Amino acid sequence: MSGGHARPRRAALGLPPDEPDQVPRLREFRAAHPDVIIGSGGFGTWQARIPEEAGETVTSRHTLRDLLNRLDELTGEHHDQPGGDPA
Repeated sequence: MSGGHARPRRAALGLPPDEPDQVPRLREFRAAHPDVIIGSGGFGTWQARIPEEAGETVTSRHTLRDLLNRLDELTGEHHDQPGGDPA
């Protein structure tokens, strides 16, 4: 088995292959928002689905850090994250 197969498997399991520093942040977000579904958006992106009364909001980003930053904006949470966008 070549090393090229490890990344798709990790992404399929919801593990950020290139951003291990974001794993604790992802766990915290999932614990605080169990109704939000976060996973692979395909094509090397991360995607989240936020249920709402009249449907849902779907957002995609190329990195988990960027997705979590966007989710913080959408859910009204603003955490200073190293390497994140400065609001």
